[in-house]
Amino acid sequence: MNEPYKARILVVDDEQSMREFLEIFLAREGYSVCTAADVDTAAAHLESDEIDLVITDMQMPEKTGLDLILAAREVSPETVAIVVTAFGTTDSAISAMKEGAYDYLTKPFKVDELRIVIEKALEKKLLSNENQRLRRELENQSRDRNILGSSRVMQEVFELIAQVAETKTNVLVSGESGTGKELVARAIHDQSNRASEPFIAINCGAIPENLLESELFGHVKGAFTGAVQNKEGLFEAAAGGTLFLDEIGELSQPLQVKLLRALQEKSIRRVGDTEDRQIDVRIVSATNRRLEEEVAEGRFREDVYYRLNVIQLQLPALREREEDIPLLAQHFIRRFSEELGKEVEGMNAEAYDLLASYPFPGNVRELENLIERAVALARGPVIGPDLLPPTVVRPTAQPSVPSVTAEGVDLESLVADYERSLLEEALVQSKGVKKQAARLLGISFRSFRYRLEKLGIDGLRRDD
Repeated sequence: MNEPYKARILVVDDEQSMREFLEIFLAREGYSVCTAADVDTAAAHLESDEIDLVITDMQMPEKTGLDLILAAREVSPETVAIVVTAFGTTDSAISAMKEGAYDYLTKPFKVDELRIVIEKALEKKLLSNENQRLRRELENQSRDRNILGSSRVMQEVFELIAQVAETKTNVLVSGESGTGKELVARAIHDQSNRASEPFIAINCGAIPENLLESELFGHVKGAFTGAVQNKEGLFEAAAGGTLFLDEIGELSQPLQVKLLRALQEKSIRRVGDTEDRQIDVRIVSATNRRLEEEVAEGRFREDVYYRLNVIQLQLPALREREEDIPLLAQHFIRRFSEELGKEVEGMNAEAYDLLASYPFPGNVRELENLIERAVALARGPVIGPDLLPPTVVRPTAQPSVPSVTAEGVDLESLVADYERSLLEEALVQSKGVKKQAARLLGISFRSFRYRLEKLGIDGLRRDD
């Protein structure tokens, strides 16, 4: 089992007694500590070691703490610094803060005061690192975002994407599950003047309501049990960029009110905070529901709907653009061949014909999964009907009520088969999210899980 990470602190002071005192104190606090008696030695530590925090005296022979702050900014910009200064010489400490120091302490200081300043400085660094990690992750996910399609209806979608990308207007992307709504949101972002800023996506139906508010708006330390530090929400993390709210129709009424305020006032308030924070974020939302019907039935606020639905972009189902199936299939074949180290070149005509006649209830996502399976099983360069799933090769006829013959029927088996098909279809429609699949079938989450286990349907699905 891995040991918990210990923050690495460098103590820099020309007085040996102060170095020894801080080393003992910080070690007892659970930190990893190293020391230096002068700026040059400290700079060498910063170059060779990963230092989270520097505590440096301001006045030292030859070079000062300010010199160290400037050196740290060059060789280790992620390291935060606290300066210690003698009483009456705070001007130099303020100069150090202007150059990037986090805070300063005046000698003689109290250990409780030191403890609090260190905790806050390390918390700031942790939040900064997490934000940078998130931005890198989003940049890594930016590859292979092309939306493919040569059909007339998709060309109209591409034209509308180009038009709305140039504006700041909120966009509502609607369409069935698996049609590529997030890809459209990414395309709008990538073609906008916000392309260099973050694109952050969240599925509003996949996160419990009691956690979603914190995810969206952030929270302050102590706002609730487990809130051990301040946390910025996704509105703040997406600053200057685009926030994609998928499955917006799943948002509860109380959160719709908070979202409305963010849309109207261009500001948010973290959970437990008393201050508002200004935001500059473009909102692209998506739903597979008919929100106008949700509004009419009182399940979705009309004012929120009109704020989100300034421009609506309707994505067609794959069965409505079947001429795009070969293009999409070839794209996925090429991609998965590279990922899986296979030399699969394409698909034969018989297999393409089967795909063209299949209704694809799961849309492009189902086609993608189908091609990945075929490439993984392929032993040669061409995919044939034998590598397609039975649902494509032998489509299931519309269910009918079987008649009872003289030989009788196996009622339990018939009911189980029909139940299994409905459960699997609900999982496809909900992208594998069990809670959403249960809602589609009008049963409780517990009942849904029980039925999956009873029928032996795979458990490689997400609960939330």
